[in-house]
Amino acid sequence: MFETGIRGKTVLVTGASSGLGKHFSDLLHSAGAHLVVASRNVEKLEKVSGAWQNCNVLELDVSDKGSVDRLFDEVGPLDILVNNAGVADTKPAIDLTLSDWDRVMDTNLKGAWLVAQKAAQNFVNSERPGVIVNIASIVGNRVARNILPYTVSKAALIQMTKALALEWARYDIRVNALAPGYIETDMNKEFLNSEMGQKIRDRIPLRRIGQLDDLDAPFLLLCGDGGRFMTGSTLYVDGGHLVNSL
Repeated sequence: MFETGIRGKTVLVTGASSGLGKHFSDLLHSAGAHLVVASRNVEKLEKVSGAWQNCNVLELDVSDKGSVDRLFDEVGPLDILVNNAGVADTKPAIDLTLSDWDRVMDTNLKGAWLVAQKAAQNFVNSERPGVIVNIASIVGNRVARNILPYTVSKAALIQMTKALALEWARYDIRVNALAPGYIETDMNKEFLNSEMGQKIRDRIPLRRIGQLDDLDAPFLLLCGDGGRFMTGSTLYVDGGHLVNSL
């Protein structure tokens, strides 16, 4: 692996117990980072973190300010935040309830803000530069049916990334976003191999679904020294999906 500048850095990853969060944690561990991994499901997180040496496991509900405050009371100085925790609700917009809307927005947007703010305060108080990588999605730029709150939350997260990058550059804090397209994970593998999944694949110019390791180099770029002159950027990793004709 090329030298990323991540070795020895302390990195907080939210939503680290599965999916992208687990993959990013694996990748950061391989790059030599000291991991602070957090999730609502601590039992599951403790199981998956067994292979990560030099790792702290903490409980976190990003939508609960008290939970966020307690986590930051326990961690020392950080170098990098990976704002990954997120949820979705698949339902037609006309059938959404207020609780459906709040659950997604509280996690994906309010939660990302609460954790980003505390991380920025941590960076400033420890008098060190910082990096924040928000995990967005291509649906923050385009839309899809039946995921209204998720789409809105990811669009807002991309805009928040820009606003925080502008405000926090004076503190030497870089804020960027990674926006994956359709990436195969354990949770969506069956769907992506279905007839509907094939239709999605046919709309991707590169004619394939992304794999988790397709995100590795862009992610490490944003976290590490390779992206040292990047802030306020969103990297789309989608096989050309966004530039496909309507």
